[in-house]
Amino acid sequence: MTTSGWKNKLYFGDNLDILRDHVPSESVDLVYLDPPFNSNASYNVLFQEKSGEKSAAQITAFEDTWHWGMESEYAYQEVVKEGAKKLGDILQAMRQFLGQNDMMAYLVMMAQRMVELHRVLKPTGSIYLHCDPTASHYLKLLMDGVFASRNFRNEITWKRAETVKGNVGQGSRFFDRNTDTLLFYAKSEQNQFNLPFKDYSQEYLDQFYRYIEPGTGRRYRLISMTGPGGAAKGNPKYEVMGVTRYWRYSKEKMRELIGEGLVVQTSPGAVPLRKQYLDEGRGVPVQSLWDDVPALHSQASERLGYPTQKPEALLERIIKASSNEGDLVLDPFCGCGTTIAVAERLKRRWIGIDITHLAISLMRHRLHDTFGSDLAPYEVIGDPKDLSSARALAEENRYQFEWWALGLVDARPAQDKKKGADRGIDGYINFFDDNSGKAKTIVVQVKSGGVNRSHVATLNSDREREKAPIGILVTLEEPTRPMLEEAATAGYYEPEHFPGYQYPRIQILTIKELLEGKQAQYPRMAPPATFKRAQRHRRTTEDQQRLV
Repeated sequence: MTTSGWKNKLYFGDNLDILRDHVPSESVDLVYLDPPFNSNASYNVLFQEKSGEKSAAQITAFEDTWHWGMESEYAYQEVVKEGAKKLGDILQAMRQFLGQNDMMAYLVMMAQRMVELHRVLKPTGSIYLHCDPTASHYLKLLMDGVFASRNFRNEITWKRAETVKGNVGQGSRFFDRNTDTLLFYAKSEQNQFNLPFKDYSQEYLDQFYRYIEPGTGRRYRLISMTGPGGAAKGNPKYEVMGVTRYWRYSKEKMRELIGEGLVVQTSPGAVPLRKQYLDEGRGVPVQSLWDDVPALHSQASERLGYPTQKPEALLERIIKASSNEGDLVLDPFCGCGTTIAVAERLKRRWIGIDITHLAISLMRHRLHDTFGSDLAPYEVIGDPKDLSSARALAEENRYQFEWWALGLVDARPAQDKKKGADRGIDGYINFFDDNSGKAKTIVVQVKSGGVNRSHVATLNSDREREKAPIGILVTLEEPTRPMLEEAATAGYYEPEHFPGYQYPRIQILTIKELLEGKQAQYPRMAPPATFKRAQRHRRTTEDQQRLV
């Protein structure tokens, strides 16, 4: 793959199929993945034996669960029969130890994807797998089987929280869990790596950089110039300022340093030392404990409302360390798109994949909100582009259709339908039409099947109950005349601060109209506040980032 003519890609669908069908071998420079997993479930649930008769494992929005079923069994057999022998041996040993349960289903599905991720990585490529202690030890074995233990680079510990939970002193029988694990592997010995540095702490500066140079005001410390190992290491021996030692510099270099005022003798007879200026250093090399990147708290400016969102600073460190400008970054479990947003800002090419239309919609809005006209060309692959493909999605998966349709009007789902009644409302749009700071709400109902007048009447009742000024019915089918008449009886919403403007209280929008560009009618004093708006960034070079 070349940079010229490249379009970044956002895929909807199962990442295993997309990797196999759309991503060429040895085309990717960096992979970051944060696969969904229900780490909050009890161990009794995770390790409970399953019969294998349930349907295929599913990942849905905000529901991080993988379940043992027939698809898990087929995937297990595929990896054992067709994959590398070492990986097959590891999976068989795990199954003998763990049995048939949700944990084993998760590991089998991850093994399949690791094989494909290894294939698509360039020889200079790297992969970072984000996980928590619930499964990290099993995943490391799988990665050893796929990437080989010799290509293991680090087990990075990310301290994601400072505060402790409220159960301290209330019967807790374990230490508070406040870390995640990042398993860092390379494709080969030639992996690209740019060692990152972080700023010195004030405590470190006060302890080591204690001197201020008169005249320039530059801060410095004094470091040894003696040659470790003496003559055995080839270090020359001579006298400097009345002190004879083995030195790490030649006589000529030493004279040069003295002439530049870089050699200091703190007292007569003391061993001369060299100045090292603070402004010439790069900082502290980042190690495998990352305790300087806080997780996103509830009021964080970059928080978008997606439950598994990771901070941009975390992805920035990874992307800068293991890729260069123009390289291709892949996130096969894209979620709300932090990886691709940071990759875009750092001038990398990117591929994002997610299995929910909710995530795809959120990513698209995030990219456009963040970069505006600076956004590099990209394409969305796998979502419906016409009425026939929309019908196909509705027939295949009603919930995915609903999430996709809500995205067409910038609406957020009300809740997961499988967890309880939705009270007739599928989604919400928040908007502002005054300066009070309080959002008003539009209620949205999506229908993929037949519609009639009663659906419009019900939506209006729901709108009134929710005290929403506007209700929107999104329908795959064309509305009937009685439906349009019923909608008209609801009248108009006239915002106080938009004199002369009227917006139908009940609006019926067809999928066909939305695909053709028609929009819902409501005051647009500010962009939709359905998801929190992403911070605005410009695409920039790493040099500019360092200057900032």
